[in-house]
Amino acid sequence: MNYVSTRGGLAPIGFQDAVLMGLSRDGGLIVPDRIPDASAHLAAWRALAYPELAAAVMGLFADLPVAEWRTLVARSYAAFRHPDITPVVAVGPIHILELSHGPSLAFKDIALQFLGNLFDFILSRRDRRLNVVAATSGDTGSAAIQGLRGKPRLRIFVMYPHGRVSPIQEAQMTSVLDGNVFNLAIEGAFDDCQRILKELFNDLAFRDRACLGSVNSINWARLLPQVVYYFYAAFRVMERTGARRVRFAVPTGNFGDIFAGYLAARMGLPIARLVLATNENDVLARFYQTGVYHPMPARPTISPSMDIQVASNFERYLYYRAGEDPGRVLRLMKDLAARGRMEDRPAGPGPVDPLIVAGTAGTSDALATIRECHERHGYLLDPHGAVGVCVASRHLDPAEPMISLATAHPAKFAETIRRATGRDLAHHPALDSLQGLPTRRDLLPAETPAVRDYIAARV
Repeated sequence: MNYVSTRGGLAPIGFQDAVLMGLSRDGGLIVPDRIPDASAHLAAWRALAYPELAAAVMGLFADLPVAEWRTLVARSYAAFRHPDITPVVAVGPIHILELSHGPSLAFKDIALQFLGNLFDFILSRRDRRLNVVAATSGDTGSAAIQGLRGKPRLRIFVMYPHGRVSPIQEAQMTSVLDGNVFNLAIEGAFDDCQRILKELFNDLAFRDRACLGSVNSINWARLLPQVVYYFYAAFRVMERTGARRVRFAVPTGNFGDIFAGYLAARMGLPIARLVLATNENDVLARFYQTGVYHPMPARPTISPSMDIQVASNFERYLYYRAGEDPGRVLRLMKDLAARGRMEDRPAGPGPVDPLIVAGTAGTSDALATIRECHERHGYLLDPHGAVGVCVASRHLDPAEPMISLATAHPAKFAETIRRATGRDLAHHPALDSLQGLPTRRDLLPAETPAVRDYIAARV
């Protein structure tokens, strides 16, 4: 399998080159030249444990030797705290897919434990080094640091919006003092961090000179591992219920997590509906309701990892929506850059996409969902998971079980849990142990030259 750009300006490259490149040199996102049909594998995959399933699903997209590939994947999930890696728990009428059992207690671990090992494998074979630049709205940063810390061929520079991540999320990042880890508090919103990231990668001379790489979901290998847990959860729930199809509710801001579900459906997994759930930053929900993508200034909320208006992975979706026509994608992206909005309405009176339905759950909705779920079922949701469950509850069908993604441990948002329940319920030993630890970070303006100079001085 080869990889191309959503904007058409990249000659086909292999999997390992795609991993190291991260963002295509034409400014587009890297995608496979075909989506494999996994329908014939579904029966055999149902009984596999998570690491074996991950090796099989992702192996359809990769070009590494089989034995080394399986070892690399198995090692990537050795640090998870639950034997199922991503267990599925029935909570009332909804099945909760728990994605917070990794080292940083967030779903990003599932991809970044793998990506750190994959980087190390490729760089060792090629005798190269890489300087990774990341932008985070809360969870990517700590997960990336846990995946890359201490690896001698890698440095990581993490940008996060100053004052707009939870104190625990910040402590998880800034308390890591390894010499290859640099935390940058950016005076702006997450969209500023993401803009700086893309501008650094589009500065091709600097990108080459500084040997830049990416762990954000603009990197195909960051997104690919997220496809696996859709298969794993669907198999478990179909086995429990006897259902032939399932639904997934996905709280999302950057469109990466739900795009992974979209890929799973395209590969043949029997997904009847993807329920896209947003908080007040509802640019994605509005698109699926109107066909108009119109970003507005991001607003801080209790679910900060979703406080995003410029969803970088949306371009990958547009590529497949456009029939893999890079010319149409390029026109849409230019329209967005010039006008601040783009339109991609359906041709007829039907939905924008028959697979995807969207809804919004604001702060009061999320707080009420946390409180109600705990009171009725004794189950504690994090605020992002609560957004997913709230919107999921509007789209239930008894014939198609609903699986809702819980993307982080509630202890990462202890103050929000206290606000919702009136009780101090959200704790985890790994987070409680962060109190009082020394921290290190640098404060920078939301300007690309400042970040570029900071990186240049350290590489």
